[in-house]
Amino acid sequence: MKKEFYVICDNIRSLENIGSIFRTSDALGVSKIYLCGISGKPPHHKISKTALGAEETIPWEYCKSTSRLIDRLKRPSFVPPLRDFEGRSKIQIVALEQDKKAISYEKFVPKFPLALIIGNEVEGVSKKILKKADKIIFLPMSGQKESLNVSVAFGVAGYHIIKNK
Repeated sequence: MKKEFYVICDNIRSLENIGSIFRTSDALGVSKIYLCGISGKPPHHKISKTALGAEETIPWEYCKSTSRLIDRLKRPSFVPPLRDFEGRSKIQIVALEQDKKAISYEKFVPKFPLALIIGNEVEGVSKKILKKADKIIFLPMSGQKESLNVSVAFGVAGYHIIKNK
């Protein structure tokens, strides 16, 4: 049985990054991409240029509000066969972000179904959205920069997540 793995793009402004996220999602076997807020959406030639057709094979949905999407994903009706003893959905909401509450992605043990939130290139994942996440993970940085490009960071974290599928 395929384990459900979703990606939530929270206000990603670069269309090239969106295309790269589609292409990486295809490689990872992502179930669906949610494009939220200002995130660009197909069809667009800049997305197609980097996605190389993955934007046509990976299911996606546009949602105006990341917050409302997370609330919807957490409802028990979202994943009917996967409920805990109190009837709640077992979907794990994980944000990829530098934060004092974050744990290294290497120490993170994913539970499926899982939705990974990746954020804006400059602002990252908003504090409001981080509060809704079950876990926050980060990529340790050894250089002088605080972060990687969002699509590259997604690839690193995504491959760690699927190795546990």
